[in-house]
Amino acid sequence: MAEPVYGLDGKRIFVAGHRGMVGAALMRRLTAYDATLLAVPREEVDLRCQAAVEDWMARERPHVVFLAAARVGGIAANSRYPADFIYDNLMIEANVIHAAHRAGVERLVLLGSTCIYPKLAPQPIPEDALLTGPLEPTNEWYAIAKIAGIKLVQAYRRQHGRDFIAVQPTNLYGPGDNYDPETSHVLPALLRKAHEAKAAGAPRMTVWGSGRPLREFLHVDDLADAVVFLAERYSGEAPVNIGSGEEVSIRELAELVCETVGYGGELVFDASRPDGTPRKLADVSRLSALGWSRARSLRDGLEQTYADFAAAPAGSLRAPA
Repeated sequence: MAEPVYGLDGKRIFVAGHRGMVGAALMRRLTAYDATLLAVPREEVDLRCQAAVEDWMARERPHVVFLAAARVGGIAANSRYPADFIYDNLMIEANVIHAAHRAGVERLVLLGSTCIYPKLAPQPIPEDALLTGPLEPTNEWYAIAKIAGIKLVQAYRRQHGRDFIAVQPTNLYGPGDNYDPETSHVLPALLRKAHEAKAAGAPRMTVWGSGRPLREFLHVDDLADAVVFLAERYSGEAPVNIGSGEEVSIRELAELVCETVGYGGELVFDASRPDGTPRKLADVSRLSALGWSRARSLRDGLEQTYADFAAAPAGSLRAPA
């Protein structure tokens, strides 16, 4: 295992996007350190506003920034709100990264997504596949903004010597996920559908697409562990993929979700709905070479996630504020 190159104990650590699924998982993980955790709600500082971000950063002077704030969503949300997805994410990244530079932040970790890679990238997808082909049209607005974020991190490293890095998580699930039927990703959407179908005694459940695309999933607490691991042990210009290294078809995922929920109805696949990228498995050899390989199984993660979902109040099933 790679030795730490940077210690988090004693540092002032800012988690941008602390209310979101990823940010909340990072906050949980970082409590293991003797550090001061900083967070600011959107009502106080809108990360899309340059002046507000620079003022806050200059005042609070964090040593470390985890940039987990983003506008996220599934195929439906990306298709319906393309301007929001590209504008909000571009502004958040540009403002936080530039303000971190001006405030002398020692370490910054930008969290992106493996959806930045070309639609027909080689599988598993290596980090150097970035910008080698056309993007998946159903999420290109988000992907373009996240690619710009990676280039910002690289540019500030090259021009100003900033120790900023970028990581690319695969599809995530777990505590704090968005279960809104209009804007959620595939796993939480299926989990909610199966739960409601079971409660209603429905004889069948409809799944978007053909069921053939292959996807990789990672529990958000495993992501947080990997991100903190990299913050301490990795310093380089190249982005790093974070994933489980395993993939499953959407059909197999739907079947596993139904088994976890206890729903025994028929699955109907609506092929008129878009499938998205046919396959998306991250090459995690760079992360593995550094010594991290602690992802839980999808079955175990789903059981834990469904227990959290079933215990949550109904008002918490939409996108986090």
